[in-house]
Amino acid sequence: MSVEPKVFDHVRAVLNSFDDKYLNNGKLKRTRIIEDLDAYDEALMTALLSDPLIHQTYTKEIAGVEIFEVNQFIQMLEFKDYWEDSYTKYSNKIGLTAGGKFIDESEDVVLDFPFKDTVLKAGMSKEDLDKGETADEPFLNEVIAKPEIDEMLEPKIFVNAKKYDKDGVHDANGIDDNDNLIIKGNNLIALYSLKERYAGKVKLITLDPPYNTDHDFEYNDHFTHATWLTFMKNRIEISKELLSDDGSIWVILDNNEIYYAKILLDSIMGRENFVSDVVWVNNKQSKGYGNEISLHHNLILIYRKTQQFNINLLPRTDKDNINYKNPDNDPNGAWRPSDVRNSLWRPNLQYDIIAPNGTVIKHPENGWRFSKETFEKELAAGKIKFSEDNKRVIRKIYLSDQKGRVVESVWNTEDVGSTREANGEIKTLFGNKAFATPKPERLLQRIITIGSEEGDLVLDFFMGSATTQAVAMKMHRRFIGIEQMDYINTVSVPRLQKVIEGEQGGISKDVDWQGGGSFIYAELMKKNGGFVRDVEKAANATELLAVFDRMKNTADFDFRVDLDKFEAELNTFESLADQKRELLRILDKNQLYYNYGNIDDANVRGLIADHDYQFNQSFYGNGGED
Repeated sequence: MSVEPKVFDHVRAVLNSFDDKYLNNGKLKRTRIIEDLDAYDEALMTALLSDPLIHQTYTKEIAGVEIFEVNQFIQMLEFKDYWEDSYTKYSNKIGLTAGGKFIDESEDVVLDFPFKDTVLKAGMSKEDLDKGETADEPFLNEVIAKPEIDEMLEPKIFVNAKKYDKDGVHDANGIDDNDNLIIKGNNLIALYSLKERYAGKVKLITLDPPYNTDHDFEYNDHFTHATWLTFMKNRIEISKELLSDDGSIWVILDNNEIYYAKILLDSIMGRENFVSDVVWVNNKQSKGYGNEISLHHNLILIYRKTQQFNINLLPRTDKDNINYKNPDNDPNGAWRPSDVRNSLWRPNLQYDIIAPNGTVIKHPENGWRFSKETFEKELAAGKIKFSEDNKRVIRKIYLSDQKGRVVESVWNTEDVGSTREANGEIKTLFGNKAFATPKPERLLQRIITIGSEEGDLVLDFFMGSATTQAVAMKMHRRFIGIEQMDYINTVSVPRLQKVIEGEQGGISKDVDWQGGGSFIYAELMKKNGGFVRDVEKAANATELLAVFDRMKNTADFDFRVDLDKFEAELNTFESLADQKRELLRILDKNQLYYNYGNIDDANVRGLIADHDYQFNQSFYGNGGED
C-alpha cells in the first residue's frame, strides 16, 4: 500500500471542518480519530464518505452492500514513511489475532507463547506504553529475530564498580567468589550477564515481583495479564539456569496473579518440582468495604530445581516445647505422649499387647502405629509405658530427639512479621517511609533458614529496599541483588551500609548481629538506555529536539529507519507524548547497554575507567573463575 498525498490532503480538509476536534495546530489527533472510527461515529464517517476521493479509495461493494474499509483507512493514518519496511510502517495493526482482535488489544492471559523468541525487555519503571504511561526504560515485547535477542542478552560492561565495607567505599578492580554483589540495571539483561559466572551456583532465589495491583508505586505495577506473564517468564527461565541442583525459588505474590504464576512456574520449573505454597498472614487490620472480602495474606510459591532440594527444619522455641514434660524422671529427659493408633489398616499391625499386670490390651481398629518387633524393642529401651490402670499404651517422644520444627504452610504475623512491621523497620532506618512495599526481615529470615545454609549464595533480582540482602548478610549468606530504579542509591545501598555498621533493627538482636561484611556495587553501562531517560525527562519539544540532536551523533537507531524522513515528520506529531513515543521506538532496543564483547573497541575503552576495565576482566575472565 502507498499513501497518496492527495488522499491525505482530502482527509485533512474533512477533519478541519470539525474545528479543533481532530486537529491541534494543524497536527492530527490520531488517537481521537481512531477512537471515533472504531465507535462508528456517524458525523465523522458521514463527512469522510461524502468526499468523492476518500469514498472511491476506501469503500468497496460486497453482495450489493457498500463497505467502508475502516482498517485500511486507519492504517493510512498510522503510516510512518520513515520506516523502511511494511511491518513497522503499520506496527500498531500488524500482528497476531485471536477471536477477531489483535493480541495487543486483548486482556486475555496467553500461556502458550506463540514464538519461542518472544522477549519482554521491561523493568520495574513505568513501561506499559500501551497504557500511555512514561518509561524509565523502554517497553519491548517485540517478536525479534534470534540474532537480535542474542545480542540484546549478551554480557554487558559494568561501570562505577565500588566496594563497600567497614572502612567505607573504595573503587573495585576485581571480584572473587566470596564477594556479595549489587547491580544497578535492567534485571533481565543483568541476569544474562551473571550466567557465565554463576550458572548452577545459586542456592536460593527469593522474589517479591510487581503484584500487578494497578496501584501507583515507585515501580511499574500496571501490566495486562499476558504482559505480566511474559515479563515473569523471561526472568524465571534464566533464573532456573542460575540455580544449583539442590536450589529452590520462592515467589511472593497476592491473589492478583498468584494462580496464573502457578501455571507459569509449573511449565518452567516442572510441575513435579512444586514443593508447596505458603500462606503468609501479613496483617490483622480489616480492610475493604461493601461487598469485598478483607484480605490478610500473601502467598508464597516454592519450587525446587531438582529432587536434590532438602527443606531445613526451623529452630525450636519454648512455645514448641511446651508439651514436653518428665513426670516419671525418665533419664532420657522430657517427653510427650504420641498417638499409638495407625491411620490405615495393615495386617502386620494387628496384634494385642499384654500389660505388666497381665491385662490384654486389644489393638485399635487399624492396628498400632508400630510393628510388634518395634514395640518390644522400644519397651525394652523404656520408650513405652502403660497407664496406671494398665489399659492404655503410652509411647514417648523425647525432646532430645527433635532436631528442629517441621515447616508448616501457614505463617502468622507473630512468627514472621507483618507489613506494618516491615514499614516500621524502614522508618527506623531512614526516619520516614522511604520505600512503599518492604517485607519484614523475619519473613526473609524464615525463607533463608529453610532454603539455605551459611555460606550459600542467595539471589533477589527484584531487590527493592534490600531486605533479602540485609537479612542474608546478617545470616552469613552470600548474596546478589539487582535493581534498576534510582532508589537503589537512596534506599537499598544505604540500608546495606547501615547493616555493615551494625544497625540493630529487624533480626539483628535475634542473630546477635554486630556489623561487618561487605558488598560490591556496579552498574550496567548505559548506551541507548541513557537516551531513553533523557527523552522521557524532556519537558517540551525544544528539550526533546536537543536530545535528538545528541542522539544523531552517538545513538544506535533501528537499521530500518530513514533518519532524514523521521526528522522531517517529527514536528508533525500531535503531542509531545507522541514525539517521545516515536523517538523511543526508533532506538535500537538491543543496544540499551554496552556489550562486554566491545570493551576493547577504541570508541568504548576510552569511556571506561581503568579500575572498571579491570573489574570487568576479573568478572568475565576465565569463565568467571579468578
